[in-house]
Amino acid sequence: MSERKAPFSLDQVGTGTVRFPSGAPIPTISDSSVDPYVETRVTKDFHVEGIMFWPQGTEKFPGIVVLHEWWGLNEQIKDLAKRLASEGYVVILPNLYGRQGGMVTANAEVAGGLMERIKEKDVLQDINSCCEFLNTRDHVKRNIHGVVGFGMGGSLAMQFACQRRRLRAAAAYYGKVVSPSDLLKSLHCPLLYIQATADEWAPPDDVERLRQAAKEYDKQIDIKAFEGARHAFCNETRADAYNAQAAKDAWETTMAFLSSCFKGL
Repeated sequence: MSERKAPFSLDQVGTGTVRFPSGAPIPTISDSSVDPYVETRVTKDFHVEGIMFWPQGTEKFPGIVVLHEWWGLNEQIKDLAKRLASEGYVVILPNLYGRQGGMVTANAEVAGGLMERIKEKDVLQDINSCCEFLNTRDHVKRNIHGVVGFGMGGSLAMQFACQRRRLRAAAAYYGKVVSPSDLLKSLHCPLLYIQATADEWAPPDDVERLRQAAKEYDKQIDIKAFEGARHAFCNETRADAYNAQAAKDAWETTMAFLSSCFKGL
């Protein structure tokens, strides 16, 4: 069987930086084009900064917000977001550490400190504003959005899926399960959880709580376990954890999941 190809090549993916207010109205492209002061007007609102990737096609596409690991907005996650855009999605990759100066690190101790200083309420608001920004783009389907997160970002993806009612899909790679588990009563969309069975950060007991919550609250939660895989097994820059075959299978599982969630929309 031949390997599945993405509908767009990486050369057919556009890239640009984005900046928009968090928790405040976001002007549309038309509004911005007739406002001569849009670039210089100063507001008191915090502004989300990040990168957007989009397929260079003529139709409208679903939008995806990608949430990075605790390392910050590094090159590895940028490459992954661009790859996701080649699958036919407009992707926003926000800097989740923007309120801390936008730091990027390869040091686990520093990364852990950055993650601990995150204020979840503020970051979830920033992620929500990413969806509202997508709604102002002419080439994005309105309110046809999903979220995909890795590690720390996977934890935030699950929390966000319990908050935004209009979300259509959430995929969480080896994230900590939301606590307490009854928060999953509010899960608003199908959830795909990618589990690394040898993960010490998000251990099997955590994932079992997720499995039980799916049954108790009758939620559409699909857990795909990768036996023997370690935390961050999809990150090719982590030599101690990367598992090429598991990463490939997890990606294909995610693409099939997103496709099913957005089918016909």
